[in-house]
Amino acid sequence: MINQVVEPLPGYKEVKPFVYAGFFPTSGEDYQRLKDAVEKLSLSDSALQFAPENSPVLGFGVRIGFLGLLHMDIIRERLEREYDLDLVITNPSTDYHVVLNNGEKLDIKSASELPDMSKVETIAEPWVSGEIIVPRQFVGAVLQLIVAKRGQQKNLSYIDERALISFEAPLANLLTDFYDQLKSTTSGYGSFNYDLADYRVEDLVRVDFYVAGEMVDALSVMCHRSESERLGREIVKKLKDVIPRQNFSVSLQAAIGGRFIAREDLSAYRKDVTTGLYGGDVTRKKKVLAKQAKGKKRLKKFGKVEIPSEAFTVMLRRD
Repeated sequence: MINQVVEPLPGYKEVKPFVYAGFFPTSGEDYQRLKDAVEKLSLSDSALQFAPENSPVLGFGVRIGFLGLLHMDIIRERLEREYDLDLVITNPSTDYHVVLNNGEKLDIKSASELPDMSKVETIAEPWVSGEIIVPRQFVGAVLQLIVAKRGQQKNLSYIDERALISFEAPLANLLTDFYDQLKSTTSGYGSFNYDLADYRVEDLVRVDFYVAGEMVDALSVMCHRSESERLGREIVKKLKDVIPRQNFSVSLQAAIGGRFIAREDLSAYRKDVTTGLYGGDVTRKKKVLAKQAKGKKRLKKFGKVEIPSEAFTVMLRRD
């Protein structure tokens, strides 16, 4: 039998993912199970793309590409239900086109892959062309939402009692809670559709987060410089609500390069070590408290903070 080259029908394009997230098993022993499960799912889902990933905090895992947040939720549910996996999922992000000073071009899928900024010439992020259909009375609120996401209105037309709003916006700003905010703003009557437009060079920076003085690369995010301080403060406050208190005080910081832009402190638990002291000179109580303070300093120096899995999806947490 003669082998013949089969050409695909015209008009079909290879599906490319827009959203990326890291999937890590809570136990390192389940890494091979996770990898096998993702490989099986990819056989029936051509849009599912993945690559091995290693994090100093989370260990070995895979970075998976999705068509959107709904696609990501479906894959997560299938991995947890069908394959009985307990997973830690990092904040979703998109891909960025990076050009270095020497002319080399990189395509990064997460903020932790960004090289030193002194070597970076430009960073381009994906923009989308979107359409929103809403009742007339919600047009003003939707336009404010688009502007808040760094979007640009392109056209506004009315069809009977409904309005069609065409706009462009950076994909990264629509990943987390844009759809939920749209439904809340329009009382559930707004519908949203978008397609990838192009990649545009913007003034982007990487915001890193430090827990007890140690940088956690899995929490790093890419954002526009104008939004970096607000985003850093918001995430640090959410981390304060998620990370449990320790026996020593813990600092939570956000930084761009070597400059810290936000900070919150987790106060230490205080154990009443003077419970068993009855009467006597007050100096006895002071000596016990001084001994406790000395022990807390040692804990702060040598102790490690255990970060719960909820901290790595802190951007998805609703206020």
